[in-house]
Parts: sequence; structure tokens; C-alpha cells
Amino acid sequence: VQLQASGGGLVQAGGSLRLSCAASGSTFIFTTMSWYRQAPGKQRELVALMTSGRGADYGDSVTGRSTIFRDIAKNTVYLQMNSLKPDDTAAYYCNANEVRGFQEYDYWGQGTHVTVSS
Repeated sequence: VQLQASGGGLVQAGGSLRLSCAASGSTFIFTTMSWYRQAPGKQRELVALMTSGRGADYGDSVTGRSTIFRDIAKNTVYLQMNSLKPDDTAAYYCNANEVRGFQEYDYWGQGTHVTVSS
């Protein structure tokens, strides 16, 4: 299974970006797909998470400014980020997770970099 993240780049403060992450090679649709980020010198933190049948959860730092949504048919998750701030500068990683019985399937994408200039 591979997760291919894209959409990062350089944007001015106040701007918007949409990240996408497509899962390929999986024989099933992941129940949970999420976005994390890691800024230099900081720990990885949850940005947004979407679980089928349960909706979305957001990290405190992006609540109200970001929306996570999925295209189930494409096994793809998106992260729409608005009103970006320099503090949003980080590498953004997508995660796909599925638990079936006693087996957990957990995959990470390679990361896409977001730089927000002031």
C-alpha cells in the first residue's frame, strides 16, 4: 500500500491550500484517514482525522480554518486549509488506518511541505 500526498507549497499568510492523499494498492477502503504535521524541532501533531460513520475531528491549532473530506471511491483524503498562518509551516503527512479483527493496517505517506510566509 502506498499513500501519495501532494498539494504542498509556498503560500502567503491568509492564503489557502488543498492537500490530497491517495491510497493505492489496498484491497479495502480505510476506515480512518488523517493528516498530521511536524514542524522543525517539534513533535508530530494531529491536524485532522476522518473516520467513516463518525465524522471528523480537528486539532486545536486548525479548528475553524481547515476541513478534511474524503472521496471514498478513490480512497483519497483531502485537507482544505484556509487563513493560513506562518505557524502552519510544516511537513504534512497523511495516515490511513484500518483494523480488521486482530490485524491493524497502518500506513504513512511521504509528506508534503507547506511553507507559509508572513
